[in-house]
Amino acid sequence: MRTAYKIAMPIIAVAIVAAGVFFAYQNSSSTQTITLNGAGATFPFPLIDKWAAEYHKIKPNIQVNYQSIGSGGGIQQHTDKTVHFAASDAPLTDGHAEKAPNTLHIPITIGGVVPIYNIPGIQKGLRFTGEVLADIYLGKITKWNDPKLVAENPGVSLPDQPIFVVHRSEGSGTTFIWTSYLSNVSPEWNKTVGKGTSVSWPNVPGKLGGKGNEGVSALVQQTPYSIGYVEFTYAKKNNLAYGYVKNAAGEFVEPSIESFAKAADYAAVTLPRGDESWSRVSIVDILASNTEARGAYPITSFSYILIYKELNVLPNMNEAAAKALVEFLWWAIHDGQSFAPDLYYAPLPQSVVKHNEETLRMITYNGQQLHE
Repeated sequence: MRTAYKIAMPIIAVAIVAAGVFFAYQNSSSTQTITLNGAGATFPFPLIDKWAAEYHKIKPNIQVNYQSIGSGGGIQQHTDKTVHFAASDAPLTDGHAEKAPNTLHIPITIGGVVPIYNIPGIQKGLRFTGEVLADIYLGKITKWNDPKLVAENPGVSLPDQPIFVVHRSEGSGTTFIWTSYLSNVSPEWNKTVGKGTSVSWPNVPGKLGGKGNEGVSALVQQTPYSIGYVEFTYAKKNNLAYGYVKNAAGEFVEPSIESFAKAADYAAVTLPRGDESWSRVSIVDILASNTEARGAYPITSFSYILIYKELNVLPNMNEAAAKALVEFLWWAIHDGQSFAPDLYYAPLPQSVVKHNEETLRMITYNGQQLHE
């Protein structure tokens, strides 16, 4: 049975994203130290890193270590059971789910993937249609003063310079979101490249690959006349110029917490149960044809925590670590939400928080429920 949750977003509500965790124990006099090690998406890394620091202040015996290795790496480590939970911006495909049965999906935050660029003398606000972005990544638009770009940016003196195209070099949920969008707006992209955490990038002149959102940000920052795509917080914290993207309502929308929240609200996503298939959940896909979604940024997505429903399937797990993990995630979807806006993530609406509560109550250790 599927339950519909309309994502009515209070702009100040907060978002949660997440990471995989593996634990180690250490006894210090009378206090047991539990270290939770996680890995996965770079999209939510700034938020997870903040959560780790803040939660440690509340629970000094709990240490959360998170490695931002990309969604592809997180999914692999989750499948291999080398982390206790992973973070991914892409839900598991049905094929991945078969390799990791009884995986739960927990949406933990909402953010946007934005085009970033380095054009000397031009600040944020360059306008992009989806078709233009697809043509740049297909190698059909190779110069910044291409007539299609000029037409959308009247009054902007675009240079007669080649475009250096930057993409992710590893399996990436950010790439999944970006290529999902390009597949929706460009039939040619959909037919020749498609969407995925990893794709065969067209062999365009000046193509560059960067590892993680951090790597793409650094390459664009270091390479004049380049373009790339990153989660919004990386554009903001690195002071990178970013573009406005045209939505199905015909507006060029600036990425922001508010426009991400509106996107999720308009999408009114129907969320499956936490233990059902999430392979078709996509804010991007729903917005692609929504001509009424005014003010909604079109490349908006959840980021997810992946965790096993029965935690004793993980090597070296015990009841204390399992309880600590669930308590940390419960805190993250509630109090942890307050840290999201300062990091440019949109907060989770209460309907999704409630949905996550139901999912966390499914988690067991040796068949015993860990949170009532």
